[in-house]
Amino acid sequence: MVCVCFAFKMSRFKRVDKIDSLVGFKTVKTEPAIPYALLKAARKSGQLNLSGRGLTEVPQNVYRLNADTPEDAQQNLSFGASDRWWEQTDLTKLLLSSNQLTQLSDDIKLLAALSTLDLHDNQLSSLPSALGELQELQQLRLSHNKLTSLPVELCTLKNLRSLTMQQNLLESLPEELGHLENLTELDLSNNYLNGLPSSLGYLTCLQKLNLCHNKLSCLPGSLGQLRNVKLLDCSNNQLTDIPASLSEMLALEQLYLRHNKLRFLPQLSAPALKELYVGNNQIEQLETEQLATLTAISILEVRDNKIKTLPEHITLLSTLTRLDLTNNDVTTLPASLSLLPNLKVLLLEGNPLRGIRRDLLTKGTNELLKYLRGRIEEKPERADEGLTAMTLPSQATINEHKIKTLKLLEYSGKQADNIPDELFNAADGQSVTAVDFSKNHLTSIPSRLVEFHSSLSDINLGFNRLNSFSPNIFTCLQLRHIDLRNNQLSELPSEMKALTRLTSIILNYNRFKSFPEVLYHIVTLETVLLGNNQVGAVDPSHLMKLTHLSTLDLSNNDLLNIPPELGLCTNLRCLSLEGNPFRTPRTAILAKGTDAVLEYLRSRIPT
Repeated sequence: MVCVCFAFKMSRFKRVDKIDSLVGFKTVKTEPAIPYALLKAARKSGQLNLSGRGLTEVPQNVYRLNADTPEDAQQNLSFGASDRWWEQTDLTKLLLSSNQLTQLSDDIKLLAALSTLDLHDNQLSSLPSALGELQELQQLRLSHNKLTSLPVELCTLKNLRSLTMQQNLLESLPEELGHLENLTELDLSNNYLNGLPSSLGYLTCLQKLNLCHNKLSCLPGSLGQLRNVKLLDCSNNQLTDIPASLSEMLALEQLYLRHNKLRFLPQLSAPALKELYVGNNQIEQLETEQLATLTAISILEVRDNKIKTLPEHITLLSTLTRLDLTNNDVTTLPASLSLLPNLKVLLLEGNPLRGIRRDLLTKGTNELLKYLRGRIEEKPERADEGLTAMTLPSQATINEHKIKTLKLLEYSGKQADNIPDELFNAADGQSVTAVDFSKNHLTSIPSRLVEFHSSLSDINLGFNRLNSFSPNIFTCLQLRHIDLRNNQLSELPSEMKALTRLTSIILNYNRFKSFPEVLYHIVTLETVLLGNNQVGAVDPSHLMKLTHLSTLDLSNNDLLNIPPELGLCTNLRCLSLEGNPFRTPRTAILAKGTDAVLEYLRSRIPT
C-alpha cells in the first residue's frame, strides 16, 4: 500500500511538471521563439520577415516551414477552408537582416523555393555549401558580415540576378564565379580583394559592378566582355593603369576611378560613356588623344590631381556639361574652353590661376565663360557687318559670333518681357542647339523657338515668371536638357511625353504640389531636380520605370512620409530628401548618403 501511494505521488509530480505554465518563459529554452501567427501568415504569403529580432541562430521551425505539417492542422481537423495546410504557399522570400547570426544551417536547403534571401548585417564568417541547392534564388544579400570566402556551390545558382557582398573580409573569389551567367548586379565593395578571376568576363548580363574600396592593383582584361555593364565603380583601390579592353564595354555610362594611382587619363573609346570620375589620382596632363575618345562625355571629374595645363582641343568635348578641376596646378585657361556649347558647371577652386581676377571666379561659371569668350577675337566675314577684328563679341547688341560658332541663342539677364524678333532673325538658317533666355520677365515661352525644332537640344528659361506652357514647344523633339528653375509653374502638360530624348529637367523653386505626372512617362530621364517646391507625395512604382534615372532632388518639399518602395529604385546614385517634414528616415541615415538611404528603405518594405 505504501509503494502504491509513493508511485501515485511521483506520477502526479510528473504531470505537474509537464503543464508548468511558465515553461515558455524560462531561459533554458535555446531556440528563439517566433510568434506562431507570423509563421502561419508566412505559409500563406510565401514571405517571412525576421529582420532586427536579435536572433543568434535561425529557428528550426523556420527551416522546416514547408517541410512539416502545420501544428494546428495536426491538432484541429476542422482546419478552416482559408487555412488548409495542404494549400499553403512555399516560402519564396526570407529576410534575416540585422540580427546576430554567426552561421547558417545546411537545413537552408529545405527552403528550395526561395527567390530572395537577405542575410545582410549579421556576423556570418562562412556559408554552408547547401546554399547551392537553392536553385530558384534570384537575390542574395550578404553585405555587412565577416565572410572570408565563398563556397564554390554558390556559383551554381543559375537564376541569381543580384549578389551583394559589400563590407565583408573577402580576399579572393572562386574562379567559378563566372558561372552566374544571369547576374545583373554584383557588389564586392569594401572587402580586401587583391585580384579578380578572369571568369568575371563571362557575366555577360551584368549591368552594375561595384569593386570600390578593395586592394586591386590591376583589372582583368576580360572585363571588356561585359557589354551590358552601365556602371563600373573601381574607386579607392591601387590601380596604376586601366586595360584598353574597357573600350569594348559598349553600354558603359558611368566609370568611377577615384582614389587610385593613375598617372594618365584612361584612353577609352567606350561609345556610351557619359560620366568619368578620376579625382584624387596622380594625373599630370590631359592629352588631346585621350580627350578625343570621350565622344559622349557629360561629366568629367579630374579634381585633386596634378594637372598644369588644359589643351586647346578641350573643345573636342562638345557634350560636356560639368568639368571639375578643383585642387590641381592649373595656371592658365585656354579661351577655347568657352566654346564648349553645353558646359554649365566649371569648378576651379584650389588652382594657382593667373590673369583672372579672384572676384570673377566667385561669380560662377556663366560669368567666367563670358570672360573667356571675350578673349576670342572676331574676324568679320564682310566689312559692313559692323564688327572689327578687335571688337569683343560680348559688346555686340546681337552676338552673331555665339549664334554661328557656338550655335547659342542668348538673351539673358535683360529683365525683358519678351525676346526681340531681331534676335530670331539673326539666327535664321542656323542650326541653333542651345537657347539661354534666363533671368528675364517672361510669362510665356517664346513661340518662335519652334523655328529651331530640328536642332534645339538645350533650353534655359530659369529665373523668369512662367506659369504655363505652350504645347508648340514640344515639337522640338531633339530636346535633351530643360532648365525651368525659379518660375511660377505648378504643372507640366501631358504633351511633354513627346520629348523622347529628354535626359534632364530642372524645376527647383516653382509651385509644384505633386510630382509632375508626365515625367513618369519620359523613360529617358536621368536627372530630375524638383527641390524647393511643395511636393507632397511621390509614386515609387512609377519611378521604378525610369530605369535611367540616376539623380533625383526632392529636397525642401512637403513630403510627410517616404514610401519604403523608393528603395527599389536602385539606379539612383544621388537622392536628396533633406528639408522635408517626414520623421523617417532620420537625419543620421540621410547623412550616410544615397546607398544607405535606399538600403534603409528596402529594409522597411512590409512583407
